[in-house]
Amino acid sequence: MMQPIPYLVFNGNCAEAMRFYERVLDGKIETTIRMADMPCPSGTPAGQGDLIAHIRLALDKNGNMLFAGDCPPSMPYEGIKGVSFTLSYDTVEQAQRIFADLSEGGQITMPFAPAFWAQGSGMVTDRFGVPWIVNGALIQH
Repeated sequence: MMQPIPYLVFNGNCAEAMRFYERVLDGKIETTIRMADMPCPSGTPAGQGDLIAHIRLALDKNGNMLFAGDCPPSMPYEGIKGVSFTLSYDTVEQAQRIFADLSEGGQITMPFAPAFWAQGSGMVTDRFGVPWIVNGALIQH
């Protein structure tokens, strides 16, 4: 089954962000390719070798993944706009834990509380500028 995979772009802090998501989302970083590892005929520009060209985080045994990389310095970084990443958990307790962890150093945009679509839901933009919606115990309508 085809499944979209989110690809996040960061402004030089991709490795830090993905280590954070690895811990918070109980995932495992499976692949890390730095700019210095890329085949480039002219070589890697000075100071860019440690930037992440591509990283893959496995989120669970069902094949869910999160991809990311650093924005090349030659391109303007404009942040993450017009999208939120939704995580839905079987229980409110699971969702509250993830919401609290994602909130560390971030900005809560909707406090975690009961909603008409879930027994618990909240919105947060984490410290890396990534917007999340975290749901616990979705309500079937």
